[in-house]
Amino acid sequence: QAQLVESGGGLVQAGGSLRLSCVASGNILTINTMGWYRQAPGKQRELVATITKIGGTNIADSVKGRFTISRDNAKTTVYLQMNSLKPDDTAVYSCNAEITNWGGRRSAYWGQGTQVTVSS
Repeated sequence: QAQLVESGGGLVQAGGSLRLSCVASGNILTINTMGWYRQAPGKQRELVATITKIGGTNIADSVKGRFTISRDNAKTTVYLQMNSLKPDDTAVYSCNAEITNWGGRRSAYWGQGTQVTVSS
């Protein structure tokens, strides 16, 4: 079994920045795609950004140019640098990772989520 633990959320004023981190641990042979998703109150969960093992990225249009996703494979960590934050970015941000364990099983894992609140 693997686990994902996020950190870095909080309250920030519009125009500010936050950096989210997500560390994977446990039964991990390799981590494939990692990503960030968010869910605002009353809305469906949406993709924010993903990054492949070799660094290919996919960024949602709503955050393109403001958010950057990166990863450190040695530290099994994915980051989300969020700049120029807007009140519409307020949501619970969750980390996702596709992990292959030592038994050869590939599964998707989710973190518990971290709250990001942007005040106007």
